[in-house]
Amino acid sequence: MITLNAITKRVGKRTLFEDITVTFNEGNRYGLTGPNGSGKSTLLKILMKMDEPTSGTVTLPSKVGFLKQNIEDYKNSRVIDVVIMANKSLWKALVDREALYDQEMTDDIGYQLAQIEEVIGEEDGYMAESNAELLLSGMGIPESLHHMKMSQIPTDMQFRVMLCQALFGNPKALLLDEPTNHLDLASIGWLEEFLRHYKGALVVVSHDRHFLNAVTTHIADIDYETVIIYPGNYDEMLVAKTAVRERAEAENKSKEKKIAQLREFVSRFGAGTRASQVQSRIREINRLQPQDLKKSNIQRPYIRFYPPEKPSGQIVFKISDIEKAFGDLKVIAPVSFEVAREDKIAVIGNNGKGKTTLLKMLAGALAPDKGKIELGYQVLMGYFPQNHSDIIDKKNTLTAFDWLKARKENVYDQDIRGVLGKMLFGGDDAFKQVGHLSGGETARLILAGMMLCNYNLLILDEPNNHLDLESVSALAMALSDFKGTVLMAAHDRDLITNVANKIIAFEEDGIHFFHGNYEEYLLSQKKS
Repeated sequence: MITLNAITKRVGKRTLFEDITVTFNEGNRYGLTGPNGSGKSTLLKILMKMDEPTSGTVTLPSKVGFLKQNIEDYKNSRVIDVVIMANKSLWKALVDREALYDQEMTDDIGYQLAQIEEVIGEEDGYMAESNAELLLSGMGIPESLHHMKMSQIPTDMQFRVMLCQALFGNPKALLLDEPTNHLDLASIGWLEEFLRHYKGALVVVSHDRHFLNAVTTHIADIDYETVIIYPGNYDEMLVAKTAVRERAEAENKSKEKKIAQLREFVSRFGAGTRASQVQSRIREINRLQPQDLKKSNIQRPYIRFYPPEKPSGQIVFKISDIEKAFGDLKVIAPVSFEVAREDKIAVIGNNGKGKTTLLKMLAGALAPDKGKIELGYQVLMGYFPQNHSDIIDKKNTLTAFDWLKARKENVYDQDIRGVLGKMLFGGDDAFKQVGHLSGGETARLILAGMMLCNYNLLILDEPNNHLDLESVSALAMALSDFKGTVLMAAHDRDLITNVANKIIAFEEDGIHFFHGNYEEYLLSQKKS
């Protein structure tokens, strides 16, 4: 059980939440939701005792697992050891035992070893390595990496190790901030299954709508400067939250109408002989004062991609026997395919298989070693890279407005302000320097550029990273409605399901082109 008692958090003049008293109960799985900037990560840090509330207290169980970000601290440690380090008392016992074994055996050292072995037994230490290996394998980390140092394995695998550390040792509570980042679809599926069987109190932040719907039993929604608990998953919360707000607004309108009628009576008879009735109406007016509804902090961007008047040719891409290798690592074996106008293609597969490499080659950001990529007639391409710095230099002093202005010749200032407003850069936010933008703001600015330039081909590599749930939903709708061609790599299943009509799948035996949507692809995999 996790208890927050009268928690308030202010950052400068802004109040993120005020006087929150809430309990996260054992056996329940809570999705912590709210738009970017609402305070989700801040609240998790307060729960982890990594940040202090302005006022209030937090009570935690004795053993809490949480997803740490300090990967650098573990660079010289073995992968399997990093996982076991989650249990501090067990790890200390293991280290102490190793140190004592290096000394000459005496009665005193024998006594100390006996005590240490007791601690190791109590902490299930004799199964520690096998339990850690199960977690690592489930998270898609090959056994060959388990005994390597963290600095020797790929960065995305390091993040997975940190997630395994959070899950290790049956903690009574789990606090996870964006655990699906750096995970491929197979690993996300494994994590979902693990968490569905978890018996403690789970609090998780995620921008993956499918993940939240699959895992959560409750939603803790940060809005109106408080946390409101809704039973059910994310989609069920949206229905309930909308209904509550609509009901409150309807009640206010009803009260305002009744008050107007009462005031009319008071103004007509206030100076007459019906004084008692007038006073009764005044009391009724005071009783009926509408509830002061706080403004929701949810802001939804308006994303729409309008292609140019002239569409591309029927064939957008013709790919002939392209290959790509990095040193001895062959990432793309010879592959050929065509992309037709208005194809919506999701590029899927485990991390490290070559999805980003393929999209970079198609976008012209990387040349194939062999083969040929032909761009179709009248194709105008927009590219959203996984690494935002590929197109936005964080050292640049350009403002968001000026960066957009440079994207399109002879564009009107009002058009730039219009698209910035749609992407939630209102007022002075339009003149923030691009180097000072958050990850979510940078993603929205790149999308704003794609909206402004009227491309008929969009290539997007993990566009949902750094976007909140509202923005991902808006993006899915925009891509689905887009009258051009889309190639997109993503691990967000809702985004893939709502957009794709074809699949390029990076599988163990090579790259496969599937004519059908994601659900049809999954069904074909079960049959094969």
